[in-house]
Amino acid sequence: MSAITIPTTLAGYEASRKELIMTDRAQRADYKKGELSELEALADKTIRQVRRAEAESIWSLEYGGIPHPFPGMEFLTGRRIIVQTKLYEILGKMPKGGLLHAHLDATVNVSFLLKAAMKYPAIHVRASTALDATNIGSVLPQLSALPEELRTSGDFALTDSNYPSGTWVPIAKARETFDPQLGGPEGFDRWLTAAMTINPTEAYVTHNTVTKIWQKFTSTFVVSAPLVRYQPIQKEYIREFILSSIADGISYVEPRINFLRDAIPFVAEDGQRPLTHREVLTDFQTVVDDVKAELRAQGREDEFIGAKIIYTTIRFITVEELEWYLQDCIALKKEFPDLIAGFDLVGDENVLKPLTYYLEPLLKFREMQEKAGVSEIPFIFHAGETLGDGSEADMNLYDAILLGTKRIGHGFSLVKHPKLMELCKERGIAIEVCPISNEILRLTSSMHMHPLPVLLNQGVSVALCSDDPSVFGNMGLTFDYFQVLAASEITGLIQLGEMAKDSIRFSSMDAEEKSRALAAWQRRWEAFLEYAASEGQKFLAQVGA
Repeated sequence: MSAITIPTTLAGYEASRKELIMTDRAQRADYKKGELSELEALADKTIRQVRRAEAESIWSLEYGGIPHPFPGMEFLTGRRIIVQTKLYEILGKMPKGGLLHAHLDATVNVSFLLKAAMKYPAIHVRASTALDATNIGSVLPQLSALPEELRTSGDFALTDSNYPSGTWVPIAKARETFDPQLGGPEGFDRWLTAAMTINPTEAYVTHNTVTKIWQKFTSTFVVSAPLVRYQPIQKEYIREFILSSIADGISYVEPRINFLRDAIPFVAEDGQRPLTHREVLTDFQTVVDDVKAELRAQGREDEFIGAKIIYTTIRFITVEELEWYLQDCIALKKEFPDLIAGFDLVGDENVLKPLTYYLEPLLKFREMQEKAGVSEIPFIFHAGETLGDGSEADMNLYDAILLGTKRIGHGFSLVKHPKLMELCKERGIAIEVCPISNEILRLTSSMHMHPLPVLLNQGVSVALCSDDPSVFGNMGLTFDYFQVLAASEITGLIQLGEMAKDSIRFSSMDAEEKSRALAAWQRRWEAFLEYAASEGQKFLAQVGA
């Protein structure tokens, strides 16, 4: 349809309108799919009806006097409503393919992390001053795994008025002795949880700029990392990450692991010896192999294909330091050829170094790999996680593509660049879209204003991702899928399925693994369509929709 002719009859208008809509949506993955099977059509129609019914009922109510005006609203406020919906319940059973963008240090529920920490005598906590009702909301906990000679018996409670500032207390003792007027042990849990997560007031009121919310976001890692990076806890943590992912329908994970030589190191069980990066990957691989063996013994091997990791470091390092990290990544790739999936630089793009700062070592990376005799380690860059238009963070998109990135993390500002979207399609560069993360970190006020529909309508391949679920409370992928589905009248179950398949197609699995993963996904997808249609129709009958 090269030109629009104004129709002169009602029938002609209806035909022209239908053709224009189809032409406008022709590049979407779900439209390219072609004619749907009878089951696909039924499930998709049913889920659309469920979405419509709940939009007119649940989302028009008030809860505690607070109106919830629309599905797809800000996540942290709407989360308690989302979990009550039939749509969320059904999507929880959906096979979601791979999780391609998640930072390992923020992938497991904080409550699990705290419970694990209580088991280890090495874990201690301290505060900069005695805690009381006036300062508990502003004093951050400091956690550490201490060697035996530095461990204490916990003679002081953190809430004692005579607590010596900065004195270490065993975490279990600190919890047990927490002042009842501040909530006792549960108050201690709330204090630590608040330091490791972002709450609605922080996200939508007090930290009302991208810079401010990133400061809070970064602080959560400073608090939690000493726990996550303590070897005994980390092995439990990795296992929980994988098992909780499987429970949410995720069959492959590709987390980013942050490596830094001089800040928050990985620590061995004795609380003293820093772990080598080789030991970190060995532990990761061991946990993955153990989970796969357990599933195989249960006849559930199709539920988890495997895991690889993306080696990352932070954009505040120097050019010389980056050369060391690139060499370290190559050395690990040589020893763990099937585990290292790629290399990335992470951190707030709006304030840290742009990719151009590191061009010299980045341009040499391929040659370094060839000299070392290792298979390719692609770049999988964060880029365009910004509101900027022409800012350094926005310009990272050009450099990521020129440097040959395999995928783009976030790519929030990509829709401002039609040529770059075209190149992503031509070169097979998928975008790791993290809807809830983008909203909480103040790039958009709700899913209705997220640029994802532009990417889909332009035919750009997308994998939905959760980014840092322990900080945001969007564990697994069901919440992100819900937000995308609930906020669009066009996107339906078929589009969600296409994005799930893209998360497999654009993963770092080899051809054989992808083939197996896609076949397993398709089997689970067919069963899910039957479930979605059946459960959806039961619900609609109950509510008279």
